[in-house]
Amino acid sequence: MNAKDAKDRVPPGQTLTEKWPVLHAGTVPRIDLDTWDFRIFGLVEEEKVLTWDEFNALPGYRSKSDIHCVTTWSRLDNTWDGVSFRDVMNVAKVKPEAKFVVIHAEEDWTTNLPLTDLLMDDVLFAHSHDGEPLTPNHGWPLRLVVPHLYFWKSAKWVRGIEFVADDVPGFWEERGYHLYADPWLEQRYRDDPEWEDGVKNTDEYYEQVARRIRLHEKKKAQEGKPE
Repeated sequence: MNAKDAKDRVPPGQTLTEKWPVLHAGTVPRIDLDTWDFRIFGLVEEEKVLTWDEFNALPGYRSKSDIHCVTTWSRLDNTWDGVSFRDVMNVAKVKPEAKFVVIHAEEDWTTNLPLTDLLMDDVLFAHSHDGEPLTPNHGWPLRLVVPHLYFWKSAKWVRGIEFVADDVPGFWEERGYHLYADPWLEQRYRDDPEWEDGVKNTDEYYEQVARRIRLHEKKKAQEGKPE
């Protein structure tokens, strides 16, 4: 990759790294796969709970993407293996009024996302990175990967998804981080200019989000076309 190609893939304020820094609040949880489960609940016709074996019996999925951390590092060309969000969602019948999702992880950690974001092609629950199982520090046995948002939205040690009608701030969002977290707009914190001067947690705000998602998908589709 030449320098220009790399620059075009790195959002403002970010610095490239070939390493994968370890960042999280609290301790690394100890997990027993014999008792591990994954809960799908909220606005669904019937709550579902999957064991580790049942979760991994879902269709396998591979995605390649760049990641961007709010602490200003970016890492390009990450390969992830796991299960797509869409296939996990299809385990339960989701009610039409569900517009947002709260991701639940170990030790009561949460983060919030619009459902439309999670339905994008490169979003998955990953158990492996670059051909190797995730380490505990990076979210083993399972982490969410949402490449087009700052990486705190890609929760480690995931244990469930809750479908909700209205946006509910998660752990970091309650502590001042941006509700949406678009790295190309540097949506790091709620006191940034875009947050202070713009609309907040309203239909208009999420219409703007949806437009950015459509532009993102259109750009990815164009990049994938042969010359």
